Amino acid sequence: MSRYRVALAIFLFPLWLACNAESPAPSPAPAGSLNPEIKPASQFTAAANTAVLESLPFGDESDFERARRGFIAGPDNLVIQDEDGREVWNMAAYDFIEGDAPETVNPSLWRQAKLNNIHGLFEVVDGIYQVRGYDLSNITFIRGETGWIVVDPLITVEAAAAALALVNAELGERPVVAVIYTHSHADHFGGVRGVTTPEDVAAGRVRILAPEGFSHHAVSENVLAGNVMTRRAEYMFGGLLDEGPQGRVDAGLGKTTSRGRVSMIAPTDIIGETPTPITLDGVEMIFMYTPNAEAPAEMMFYLPQWKAFCPAEEANAVFHNLYTLRGAQVRSGKDWAAWLEQAIELFGDDLEVVFGSHHWPRWGREEAVEYLTNQRDLYGYVHDQTLRLANQGLTPQEIAEIIELPDSLGQQWYNRDYYGTVRHNSKATYQYYLGWFDGNPANLSPLPPTESGAHYVEWMGGANAMIEKGETALARGEYRWVAEVINHLVFAEPDNARARWLQADALEQLGYQAESGPWRNFYLSAARELREGVIVSGRVNTANSDVVAGMDSAMVFDFMAVRLKGLEAAEEELALQIRFSDRKELWVVDVENGVLHAREGTPHPDPDIALEMTRPDFLGLLAGEIGVTTLLAAGRIDLSGNPLALATFGGLFDRFETDFEIVRP
Repeated sequence: MSRYRVALAIFLFPLWLACNAESPAPSPAPAGSLNPEIKPASQFTAAANTAVLESLPFGDESDFERARRGFIAGPDNLVIQDEDGREVWNMAAYDFIEGDAPETVNPSLWRQAKLNNIHGLFEVVDGIYQVRGYDLSNITFIRGETGWIVVDPLITVEAAAAALALVNAELGERPVVAVIYTHSHADHFGGVRGVTTPEDVAAGRVRILAPEGFSHHAVSENVLAGNVMTRRAEYMFGGLLDEGPQGRVDAGLGKTTSRGRVSMIAPTDIIGETPTPITLDGVEMIFMYTPNAEAPAEMMFYLPQWKAFCPAEEANAVFHNLYTLRGAQVRSGKDWAAWLEQAIELFGDDLEVVFGSHHWPRWGREEAVEYLTNQRDLYGYVHDQTLRLANQGLTPQEIAEIIELPDSLGQQWYNRDYYGTVRHNSKATYQYYLGWFDGNPANLSPLPPTESGAHYVEWMGGANAMIEKGETALARGEYRWVAEVINHLVFAEPDNARARWLQADALEQLGYQAESGPWRNFYLSAARELREGVIVSGRVNTANSDVVAGMDSAMVFDFMAVRLKGLEAAEEELALQIRFSDRKELWVVDVENGVLHAREGTPHPDPDIALEMTRPDFLGLLAGEIGVTTLLAAGRIDLSGNPLALATFGGLFDRFETDFEIVRP
């Protein structure tokens, strides 16, 4: 038995490391820096931000009326903590956002930040309520005959539980009878265990509705690519920045993301057609299936009882992303516009209110339809004009420099670049149809950044010459150019402190000027890490055991497959048989040609190793939550075969570093 215990430990240890790796210590700041401090806004940045005040209708205060309408209650000092007292959410940290915009913040983004500061419990209409400002997204509560129908339970368990507690305290306690995941992004399902339990779902007391493809896409975004996406999301949502006029002010779509426990419970009901009428707890609902737009799996719905339409995240008070900077599948602006058009056709003659998964509602048929129409045309315009220019031979970079919205669209506050931007969404449209290659063979196989950087430094006369020229360009306000050029020096000489500080100064000014919350956060996060090294943070884990438990077994093995070290694995041919005793599933997992294959159903005639255990125990081992010794001592694992093969198999899995470099090699 001791040989098996050792072999199993060897097999599982690399997988445990991958899920529970400790973050490395932050890189020490190099000595001898000329000026590592955060800078104020330059005269060029101040002038650029002042010009914004003259270009947009700041006299229109109607959004502030909408954002405050129907307010019921909410704490002034909103701070949410987990059971260990760790801060999960803090709206009080944004109390500095008042009055006129400082020079270090684009006034348009400052306006959006003030709107997103308005938080609490709000009545949309009698029977539909929203808690806003408890996370990046909204959580909606629909009153049924006996309980609450919860729509989009935020990112984390703690935030969702706090929202439910507020609703029950103010409106009377009612059981949760259904949960709706409008789409497959974590801010719309991650807090589900804060409003219900797997036991209530399994017993049929709570139904969970989701669009077709939800589980697949939730996993592929949040687990299979979760490590890199989570790291980039720290930049996108400003998780590495302090709140303040020179740091994080807003993410456009909301303040930022909460930092608690992400969970998932698998859906019980799948929506895959339009229209799909369903009655939940006496509430009639008509669902639209709207994939391949804001999310690869998404749905909208109409409530005839209130003439209320929920567009999920297909309509917002921002120009959304056709490509999100954290990384995800590129989205179709054509499909996005088509779904909004279909919603107008189906419900536009009757609807009286539109409430979404972010921001504030729109009341009145005329205003609601105009809003949906202009959001429709926003996505349609960027899609069509990008392809028009591409068909004239322009590259993505060239298109991004010249495409602009007509005033009829661009002067609408809800169409502004607070989240996505015209610039990067046009590039996304190009990529959707034509891919990453712009047709110029010089860009077909360029040198990697460290090699090209070394050549740039040599050709430009060395590091000191580049820094001198860069400082001159910075003094002229040529921030985009400095960022482009000095990036080559940073990758050629990552330990060159003067280069990093110069690059940081340029990116910082670009951040101060950005209207997009994610652009600002990316620029300022990069500036901070250029000055201080990689920042270790308590980021949200979207691949934790709760989320993995909501995956089917095929997805679990997909998760293992992306961790396989291909070239090392290509030297081995191994077969592992796993029987999940609690699910009556038998899986054969083999490694061949550096690829992990998993097949269900047919036993292997001669596996190298065979295991029998419950799937929760297997997932617990993968997550490092259950000890091998404990399971063996309790007789919860049966195994047979060659222990050396098991040890070899376990050594083929990679460990993902969570705090990898982004702005340095």
